[in-house]
Amino acid sequence: MTAPTRSCLAACAVLVLAGSVAHAETEPAALVDQQHCMFCHTRDAPFLAPSFQQIAERYRNVPDAQFKLEHKLRLGGKAHWGDMAMPLPADRGGPLSADDAHTLVQWVLSQ
Repeated sequence: MTAPTRSCLAACAVLVLAGSVAHAETEPAALVDQQHCMFCHTRDAPFLAPSFQQIAERYRNVPDAQFKLEHKLRLGGKAHWGDMAMPLPADRGGPLSADDAHTLVQWVLSQ
């Protein structure tokens, strides 16, 4: 492989990785609206539930956190902070696909 080809491949890899990071940090606004996330959460301050930043800080380095949070988002769940539980999907805007739950959790954990 020639040096220019290696340089081109390296540049492409950097762009792909940068796109992945940017994607995770870009708010999935349609999903946030559909699931009524902002009814209970804010980005940076507790409201009726913990902020997205608090959730990220608590779970960022927890093994299997992504899976556990996606599961809770898709099915609802008991309160882990305060008295408010994650509402059932029917009470938040309807069912959430595994891919959409993954997108939301990635975004929250990127805060």
